[in-house]
Amino acid sequence: MTSRATNRRTVLFAAAALTTGCGSDDGGDAGTTTTAPATPDASAPPSTPATSATPESPAASATTTGAPPLAKTSEIPVGGGTVFADRKVVVTQPAAGEFKAFSAVCTHQGCLVNKVADGTIDCPCHGSKYRIADGSVAAGPAPRPLPAEQITVSGETITLA
Repeated sequence: MTSRATNRRTVLFAAAALTTGCGSDDGGDAGTTTTAPATPDASAPPSTPATSATPESPAASATTTGAPPLAKTSEIPVGGGTVFADRKVVVTQPAAGEFKAFSAVCTHQGCLVNKVADGTIDCPCHGSKYRIADGSVAAGPAPRPLPAEQITVSGETITLA
């Protein structure tokens, strides 16, 4: 069996023909819309998933150490916590005024935990659960606790150390 390589010009011509032929048949603008967001402004600061960057939010400014704050203490619920997926960390408040931080990477297969509920940090991939007080395994298949992360609580601001 013989096979002949297709040259680049033929491929580009076919792609152009397909693109041109994908319009509507009504002869006008069919009102094609998209729900994709506009391209973000490159000069705009990245947003944080758990907090909105408002002037009174710690996410709006950097600390004196230069590290951007994670959250205000009031944003971490007592007996619960918040997952900061972009920073791969979860901050918990097991008791009023007691803040802990752990890696958000599950020790089972490396998925990111996605929620804190009913006193546990939960992984969506295979159901592992970790205790908010110390990151220990509450339900497997995770083989090890979540590693602790160092945070600094200064006034009402929580920052990764």
